[in-house]
Amino acid sequence: LVESWSFLDTVESNFRPLVVIELAKGTKEETIEWFTKRIVDKKANGGAQLLVKPLVTENEVENIYLVGASHLRLLLGAESVGLVKECNDNSMRAFTYSSRKTFKDFADDNHNFLTMAECQYIIKHELENLRAKNEKMIPGYPQAKLYPGKSIVRRLLTSGILVQIFPLHDREELKKLRHSWYGRVKVGYQPLDDIRCYFGETIALYFGFLEYFTFALIPMAVIGIPYYVFAWEDYDKYVMFATFNLLWSTVILEVWKRICAILTYRWGTLLMKRQFEEPRPGFHGVLGINPVTGREEPVYSSIKRQLRIYLVSLPFVCLCLYFSLYVMMIYFDLEQWALDYHKENESNFSSLMLYVPSIIYAVVIEIMNRIYRYAAEFLTSWENHRLESSYQNHLILKVLVFNFLNCFASLFYIAFVLFDMKLLRQSLATLLITSQILNQFAESLLPYWLQKRYNRRMKKRMCSQKTDTDLSLADQVNMEKEMGTYLGTFDDYLELFLQFGYVSLFSCVYPLAAVFAVLNNITEIYSDALKMCRVYKRPFAEPTANIGVWQLAFETMSVISVVTNCILIGMSPQVDALFPDSKMDLVLTVALVEHLILAIKFIMAFVIPDKPRDIQMKLARLEFESLEALKQQVRAFQMQLHFLLIQH
Repeated sequence: LVESWSFLDTVESNFRPLVVIELAKGTKEETIEWFTKRIVDKKANGGAQLLVKPLVTENEVENIYLVGASHLRLLLGAESVGLVKECNDNSMRAFTYSSRKTFKDFADDNHNFLTMAECQYIIKHELENLRAKNEKMIPGYPQAKLYPGKSIVRRLLTSGILVQIFPLHDREELKKLRHSWYGRVKVGYQPLDDIRCYFGETIALYFGFLEYFTFALIPMAVIGIPYYVFAWEDYDKYVMFATFNLLWSTVILEVWKRICAILTYRWGTLLMKRQFEEPRPGFHGVLGINPVTGREEPVYSSIKRQLRIYLVSLPFVCLCLYFSLYVMMIYFDLEQWALDYHKENESNFSSLMLYVPSIIYAVVIEIMNRIYRYAAEFLTSWENHRLESSYQNHLILKVLVFNFLNCFASLFYIAFVLFDMKLLRQSLATLLITSQILNQFAESLLPYWLQKRYNRRMKKRMCSQKTDTDLSLADQVNMEKEMGTYLGTFDDYLELFLQFGYVSLFSCVYPLAAVFAVLNNITEIYSDALKMCRVYKRPFAEPTANIGVWQLAFETMSVISVVTNCILIGMSPQVDALFPDSKMDLVLTVALVEHLILAIKFIMAFVIPDKPRDIQMKLARLEFESLEALKQQVRAFQMQLHFLLIQH
């Protein structure tokens, strides 16, 4: 690999722009010259050895640069990031340039061996790994300090010199993807492999999970309809339905692990070696030596971080939770007012007024969730976590705790304090349906409408200009740089998590919850697809092997739902009538049933393997071959050493 770098030329006649770099207006010439030189410099000199071309427009010189790479450079980059590709023998192996001929569909003139998303991921990786050598500051900006080993791109971003880096859309490929994905209404599976090739594994896995989760809810929805129609008040008849739902939720989460393993093995990310995590861009501290890498980098006391978490973040979260409960009590006052109004008037209007408090409360919940999200992001950033994974885990924990209490506290209060099953059904239905409508509007319809308005203005402006190939590319870049930035799958998974809570926590009270969830998810697939293709800038591909901490979140919700449903069934008049003499027997029976269902859930989770047998065998074989190859290398080294000793 090292020898290959020396023959790599940084000039290529067929320049293919893959990534856009936008610098701030007024950026100094010496800064631009230094940064672009570092991008095109050879690897041996500390550069990225990529291709850079300024964006040419007729009106003015903009600080926008297009980045590409030669075919050879991308192949060598694929090896350095550890991409896994399919071999001619149908096995999956980490790509190496020296053994490139053994990989399926490889040819020296086949520039489609790597997907465009993979090429853009390689360029992003190389740009982020551009590191300062002996520079003490960014040329032209003495306040932007550098030290050996510091990521140049991250310093430019935090200093405001670099506005954004984003990958370009491929208009022809995007048009094909749109047509096969959401261009026509059809009953069938999504083109997950095409989505993965265009957007990367993280987004493809989200859409795979959304599709799977929707199909998995169909049995619960189908069984729930007759229960809703024929067994409205007889809660003892819900025992079988609730038990099925609780066990089914375990089965679908365990089966998802297997489907996830199949998808990520086929895509190669199940085998990818985990990259060493660098400090996140916002991390700051006093310069010190990293004991692992030996490099100079900021160091921040973990004691200070813990103090910030427990003395500031934790009290703030508790205060927000208290405020959420206070708003909930206001909602119950409104419910009582609506009920009193209905008793006095007994009209159609007063009947409609019964739903108004729940609708208002659902809107307030969504607003509070979004405001809290910004506060949680600010707090988590202020805690100054060194790694992105640590930052994400703390953010997810904060958001999940607040969202869980904010969305479900009123339902728990109605069920276990007020004991009002009719109000519980009404509130659950209103909160679920209102939140789904608001999410569809806020996440997809509104951004799409705003983006469409902007595109129309841009096209009108372009009509008066001369069009040629360069200008067409310039127009595309100018349109895309103004598009919104997709912030990741966090909000999408959070929406599914809360929906799963509405469906599973009180399934014995409102069987139609699964029906509304299925209907929402069908429209969600189309609206999210529209959002990815038309509303946001193309995100960089991010390899991933699973849905991460969200798997644990869904499993935790599944366990909580066992407890809530068992208590609700135990509280029903029909079950209560079976234990007229001793309430303690009722409590013990409910606790026994709950423990029994939990035991069955955990046994099922243990019995169902996370990976299919054939994938387990393939992984074991690869591990065996890796160990054998390592042994051969050790033997070859020992023989060489022995030969040298004999010679001397």
